[in-house]
Amino acid sequence: MQKLPIGIQDFAKLRKGGFVYVDKTKNIYELTAQGGYYFLSRPRRFGKSLLVSTMKELFSGNKELFKGLWIEDKWNWEETHPVLHIPFASLGYKSLGLETALHRYLDKVIKNRGFDIREESLSQKFEELLIALSQENEVVLLIDEYDKPIIDYLGGEIEQAKENQQVLKKFYSVIKDSDRYLRMVFITGVSKFSKVSIFSDLNNLEDLTVGDYLTADMMGYTQEELERYFAEYIPPTAEMLQMSREKLLEEIRAWYNGYSWDGKCFVYNPFSILNFFKKRAFFNFWFQTATPTFLIELIKKKPYYDFDGMEVGLAAFESFDLEHISTISLLFQTGYLTIQSINEYQIAVLGYPNREVKQSMLSYLMTVFADIDAAEVPPIAIHLRQALVEEDIKRLVSVLNSLLKRLPHQLKGKTEAFYHAVVHIIFHLLGIFLRSEVNTAEGRADAIVETDRAVYCIEFKLDKTAREALEQIKEKGYLDGYRQLDKKLIAVGINFSAKAGAIDDWAIEQY
Repeated sequence: MQKLPIGIQDFAKLRKGGFVYVDKTKNIYELTAQGGYYFLSRPRRFGKSLLVSTMKELFSGNKELFKGLWIEDKWNWEETHPVLHIPFASLGYKSLGLETALHRYLDKVIKNRGFDIREESLSQKFEELLIALSQENEVVLLIDEYDKPIIDYLGGEIEQAKENQQVLKKFYSVIKDSDRYLRMVFITGVSKFSKVSIFSDLNNLEDLTVGDYLTADMMGYTQEELERYFAEYIPPTAEMLQMSREKLLEEIRAWYNGYSWDGKCFVYNPFSILNFFKKRAFFNFWFQTATPTFLIELIKKKPYYDFDGMEVGLAAFESFDLEHISTISLLFQTGYLTIQSINEYQIAVLGYPNREVKQSMLSYLMTVFADIDAAEVPPIAIHLRQALVEEDIKRLVSVLNSLLKRLPHQLKGKTEAFYHAVVHIIFHLLGIFLRSEVNTAEGRADAIVETDRAVYCIEFKLDKTAREALEQIKEKGYLDGYRQLDKKLIAVGINFSAKAGAIDDWAIEQY
């Protein structure tokens, strides 16, 4: 079996080491054949660095690395280009400072190439290096994770982020005036900062992030690629998990598929898939690699909690401004939300890409609205599931009460909003383990939960009575559409007392 390239971002190391490589060279060929200035944003752990490394080896003419790949007999291997590859993640800017780190990196390239460049300013040194490299042929400039020196400081060090932003603005300003020396420019990152702040002088930069057919499946694995390149891993994994091949593929799709940047092509997160086949267990691999502390702080300010089905114009993805950070834009660019569809009016419907992200994000959201650790939340959903499956409403109320009692007491003015948020989040999380629908529109039930034997309609009231909740269920006919299922129809009314900070009244009625 070919080895799994977990954490390997170097194309040469991957190919020489006998690791699985999902062939993306057709996409790369179609893009690079045109030349141009490109920007591509993708979330972390999606293979941006591997893509850049592949381009580097391609333009350097290292044909042996591409043996057996789609591009092998399509590329002109006789024509090579000097490549300037700037990987921001490994520059050491945190200890050195960004400008010093860039100076050191360029000096290293200059020394290795044997150039005589004595310019002292960063911009002039960069420009002179491009000119020197172009004496061989037009230069290919590859900039990987350009925004990391900003993203890393978005929490409590915003001034450092702004300072790094200005350094980058001056640095990138050289590129446009160096057009005659350049064959192609390819820049990757997580977020696209507004052109005014960083790329103002690089107005010929084409953004390939959203809606571009060339890059829709350039990173991430399609369903066909998963079944083809990991064919050796599927049978032993199915056997270990005691599933049929079909059931295994269905579960893998639910857990790790669902990322899209055009609403048509949906792909798997490579990091999660590689770890899944290594561990042969379903787990939150991608989300675990970084705690979204900064995101959680942003969400607290609104507060947001209902992201599924949110509609936004495509312009929302065009920029990212340090002064006015959009929570929704940030959630999309960092991979916590994805595009589910785009209509003819260029309105995108956003949602969680898959079970891995949804379960983890809902657990973290609970930390915003209740005094509870994210790790404690999934077990609560499991206890709710058991209570509903066993038709134990007393236990259901007890589990909910233990959760609702933990609402922050200092948030008296926000009690109702926080109460609704907790209910919404916990029942959305329950939907991962049972069929659960949560509605917030007027005239809809608070929650509908379906088990093998029953359909529950749960209506919550604040500082009223459980009987009022039951009457609303009956008057509005919330359960009428489920009569054909030949299951028990159970109405559950629950009242939450803001003063007591707990459920003080509940009642059930079976139809």
